[in-house]
Amino acid sequence: MIKTSRQKPCIFVLDTNVLMHDPSALFRFQEHDIFLPMTVLEELDRNKRGMSEVARNVRQTSRFLDELLTDASHAQITSGLPLNNLELSGNATVGVTGKLFFQTRQLLSDHPLALPDTSADNTILITTLALQEEHPDCTVILVSKDINMRIKAAALGVPAEDYSNDQVLDDVSLLYSGEAQLPDDFWDHHTKEVEAWQEEGRTFYRVAGPDVAAWYPSQCLFLDCDHGFEAIVRRKEGEEAIIELVNDYRAQKHSVWGINARNREQNFALNMLLDPEIDFVSLLGTAGTGKTLLTLAAGLAQTLDQNLYREIIMTRVTVPVGEDIGFLPGTEEEKMTPWMGALMDNLEVLTQTEGGDWGRAATEDLLRSRIRIHSLNFMRGRTFLNKYIILDEAQNLTPKQIKTLITRAGPGTKIVCLGNVAQIDTPYLTETSSGLTYVVDRFKDWPHSGHITLLRGERSRLADFASESL
Repeated sequence: MIKTSRQKPCIFVLDTNVLMHDPSALFRFQEHDIFLPMTVLEELDRNKRGMSEVARNVRQTSRFLDELLTDASHAQITSGLPLNNLELSGNATVGVTGKLFFQTRQLLSDHPLALPDTSADNTILITTLALQEEHPDCTVILVSKDINMRIKAAALGVPAEDYSNDQVLDDVSLLYSGEAQLPDDFWDHHTKEVEAWQEEGRTFYRVAGPDVAAWYPSQCLFLDCDHGFEAIVRRKEGEEAIIELVNDYRAQKHSVWGINARNREQNFALNMLLDPEIDFVSLLGTAGTGKTLLTLAAGLAQTLDQNLYREIIMTRVTVPVGEDIGFLPGTEEEKMTPWMGALMDNLEVLTQTEGGDWGRAATEDLLRSRIRIHSLNFMRGRTFLNKYIILDEAQNLTPKQIKTLITRAGPGTKIVCLGNVAQIDTPYLTETSSGLTYVVDRFKDWPHSGHITLLRGERSRLADFASESL
């Protein structure tokens, strides 16, 4: 972890993977200095080609370095380049007083343990050891997202840390859940401040009191009692809020495309998915909690029955769990089909009509005409108007990628992010640095977004037992 309060001045040696992950890492160390070994520059050069996120980050790092080096003499480079000379959006260099040092000569260590100097990692370690010996008055720290690199550094006596400046939270258990349980005596303490009314068949309450200050817009509230009470925060100002009773989609008469909520969290999810005033919804949950099924049912109801959206667009990150299956033939949609097994499985549930095989085939043809499958690779530069966008497996996205996707939304578009932060397949992403965690935390104060964490699996008793025991 990057610590800013230290007794001795620090020199942070950055591994290549840190800059591949976050180009702005150059400006995240405040008053401390940064050292870039020549091997790091060579690795950046080897990875700059291509259209992947890593290649884009490498090119952005190179642009940052090029701007810092502009009009700098060799003497200035040797003495260190000020990192606060670069103008970045959002005042990213405010408070940055450290300098950037490049390796300008060969550094050799007298460490008794010999390392083969053929690999880039070992070259960086040798350089860090030599730097440590040259600057005994400073704390030299290697920053790497490679666990094995940090293990090797520890074996050599080199302080090593993970780059965690991109972490949204210190612990994923602190992530906003989207719901709050009210105390049993809530109404006893708030009855005097409550104002109730009905509007177009909906029931609202105006509530004031100290508990209200901790609520968020669109947060789901419930009382765990016999008669039950489930509501959603519609507006909040200081210690006063307007809350609305939610619809009960557990009742058979309120089914959504033949689907009913089976628990409280699913009921909250359907209320947010079917609310046209909520433009962004994020659903977290383990396998079998119903994320995809609920989202598809709500999307079909609003696209085919209510005509709120023109079509449904579904996309996901193509990160394989096992070995890659290689290149796939066909169009963009045909290439994405193997990755969309969840979509096909849930469409089977939603197309169980009484018209037999012919009726089912007709329904499937109708649905396929209104559901589009797109790859994330072709989202840049697009604007989606009046679309219902489902972003599956969003935990595998970086914060930058998820920002790129959400900013594609035009007027009348709704985006639903689905994922499980416990199942991340992207290298160097963790539960606390995932784009899904990032967007849940950043959107919780916006009144036109909603979030809920689905807790109970409803797939089968076998799946539930496997989730708990394996």
